Amino acid sequence: MIKIWQSINKTLQIIILAVIAVFVILIVSTLEQSAELINKKQALEKIHDTKTLNRIMVKSPYIYLYTDSGTYKIAEDAIDNKELFSNEEKDCLVEYYEESTETMDSILFIVLLLSMFYIFYMIRASRKTQMEIMNQQKQEVTETPFGKDTIRAINSTINFSDVAGVEGVKEELEEIIDFLRNPSKYRAYDIRLPKGVLLVGPPGVGKTLIAKAVAGEAGVPFFYQSAASFVQIYVGMGAKRVSELFSKAKEMSPSIIFIDEIDAVGKSRGGQNNEERESTLNQLLTEMDGFEESSGVMVIAATNKIEVLDEALLRAGRFDRRVHIPLPDFSERLSTINLYLKSKQHTIDVEKVARMTIGFNSAALATLVNEAALYSLRHEKPMITDFDIEAVKEKVLLGKFKIQTFTESERQIQALYQSAKAVTASWLEVEYEKIGIVSSSFIPHGNEILSKSILENELKVLLAGRIMTQKVYGELFSNAKEDIQSAKILIHSIIEDFAMSKEYFSSTNEAQQMLENISDEVKNLLSKLERVVEEVRDYILKNESITSTKTKEIINEIF
Repeated sequence: MIKIWQSINKTLQIIILAVIAVFVILIVSTLEQSAELINKKQALEKIHDTKTLNRIMVKSPYIYLYTDSGTYKIAEDAIDNKELFSNEEKDCLVEYYEESTETMDSILFIVLLLSMFYIFYMIRASRKTQMEIMNQQKQEVTETPFGKDTIRAINSTINFSDVAGVEGVKEELEEIIDFLRNPSKYRAYDIRLPKGVLLVGPPGVGKTLIAKAVAGEAGVPFFYQSAASFVQIYVGMGAKRVSELFSKAKEMSPSIIFIDEIDAVGKSRGGQNNEERESTLNQLLTEMDGFEESSGVMVIAATNKIEVLDEALLRAGRFDRRVHIPLPDFSERLSTINLYLKSKQHTIDVEKVARMTIGFNSAALATLVNEAALYSLRHEKPMITDFDIEAVKEKVLLGKFKIQTFTESERQIQALYQSAKAVTASWLEVEYEKIGIVSSSFIPHGNEILSKSILENELKVLLAGRIMTQKVYGELFSNAKEDIQSAKILIHSIIEDFAMSKEYFSSTNEAQQMLENISDEVKNLLSKLERVVEEVRDYILKNESITSTKTKEIINEIF
């Protein structure tokens, strides 16, 4: 019995004891309530029958008579005390019960004590359970994904032949691949390997795939991590993860570490920032600074928010090289679609599909082809057709991907708008990599000293598209929204931040006057370069993007 009691949970034991106590109280109460109520005559007969009378208890408001035949009660006021104490024998049988709350108070105290003990026990058990869970999670965080024995490198099987539409990016990365393959060739000329490469571009353009292709082409181990996985609730755990990751990469050098969405951990410091994230960022900076030139570890990071990154990450000696990956233009979409259709049976007019998918990134094109294949399969067709592409295009547009598309008239307007920007930028020597129908890849300045002329030239580029489309169509269009917003910010910096105006304190209409003066200069410039703008527009309509080099070639041909 004792063993059975010990095997019962302590909480259950407390509940059992409390139930027993309640039952005892109920039984006592029931016994008192079970006494038979009698009248005075009957009571006196039983009082005088000393042979059967066992005990008399006076307990207001009743007198209880305990006899051999049972228990009886009568109202206390109905019996005179003289009748109870008529002789000494009866006097010995009489007991007085003084009404008191001591017993009930004791019972309540015991119940309260048991309740407090039970609550204390439950709180303690709950805290113990929470601590066990937290310790288990902490152990998992410490050991599972990032312990030195559990860090795993991927041997990438992806090559550049598996990536389409990024030919310019491939050319920039070929040198890094060659360095990883033949490091001794570069060391002989005292050329060091760039410590970091930052891939910058909108979501879905294939930044991760490009990094895997670099590892596959170089034939080196590939360590993939999302920056968000470094940031933990435990201070110091993110820094430890970074340290262990770099340590393992050095052991397996030459190797590549790829950090996806680095802005999750690399945001500018200062203000109300997360202490753990700052600790992790500091560790990342320390690890990159601690690279020996012969370590053979290349760090590739990806972001679509370069403007929020900490300046310490972007300085020379850390991410030495930045590669901008814009949305694919017509020829790049053409090669990408062909790649995705390579192993599929189809009769698709690839050129037609490439032209109708302006603004699609690589991921959207992959989804489009896959959805078309599923649509074809559901209708039991032997191969994918143009009809299948048309049938699923709206699903891709209105579903997961929010992608901008143009009608033919919109293409004409947008091509003219972008061509004016490209020509103005080339003429005024504002550096850019590529300007397409839906994007512009201008090269950022860095932190060098900027003159008022340079900033005004950038302002002219931002206004050029709006001025040119208004001149040709006699109308203003909403596609100038982002450039106008950027122009307002830039003019504010020129006047307010840099005080590049006549007065140190600007007047109310000074910004407006400066914009009007610059707009007049742009109108005169575009009138002079109108033929060039038309040529560039036609080139963009055909190829959907143009490089700075190509724009300058067209300018030189005409002038």
